[in-house]
Amino acid sequence: MSVDYTNGELQTVVAARSLAGKRSCFIGVGRPSTAALLARMVHNPRLVLVYESGTIGAKPYHVPLSIGDGELAQTADLVVSVPEMFNYWIGPGRVQVAFLGAAQIDPQANLNSTVIGDYEHPRTRLPGAGGAPEIATGCAEVVVIAPHSKRTFVQRLDFKTTRGERTTLVITDLGVLEPRDGSLCLTAVHPGVSVDEVRENTGFELAVSESLKVSEPPSTKELNALRELASR
Repeated sequence: MSVDYTNGELQTVVAARSLAGKRSCFIGVGRPSTAALLARMVHNPRLVLVYESGTIGAKPYHVPLSIGDGELAQTADLVVSVPEMFNYWIGPGRVQVAFLGAAQIDPQANLNSTVIGDYEHPRTRLPGAGGAPEIATGCAEVVVIAPHSKRTFVQRLDFKTTRGERTTLVITDLGVLEPRDGSLCLTAVHPGVSVDEVRENTGFELAVSESLKVSEPPSTKELNALRELASR
């Protein structure tokens, strides 16, 4: 039986599936956090969730409002200081995967979360790097979760906040991109999405895998769990 879903829901489900079999994940708020919670509910109950506020092994029952959400500390295995988080856990590579978002992504998967426009006189000043540069170099794998549009996927960043050398996946609401020969390549599209649609929403020339896949639609179990999270 087919189940109705949005491309945003499928994006979250695909991100959650990428954490099957992983040991630990460093996550922020929003869709990355939702995907990680969904992974624990459906695919990987032993997954250790790590938040920048210093909570390790958090087990929230709702999507956190921020990294300072009290439920993260209440359900964590331990809480450490932010300096310890970066110097002991992130820096030495003790967290396996990082889930990051960004305002802009270039062909090499470098990220901008600092400004849109000129740095001195920006059109938009964004939240900034936070711990993203250290996270992206300290974790063995980086998964970027972002909307797919020409505003996001650009030929040249307005500001390089985070290097993309450890990015393994970029998951969007249209498909999945992976690094190939130093540049992002489209390796999967979501059902009903064409390659032309992805290219029309990408601000640089996008390579397409010869073995392009179609994402598996969400199962009833995945979708029910995701919607349960959203309703809490």
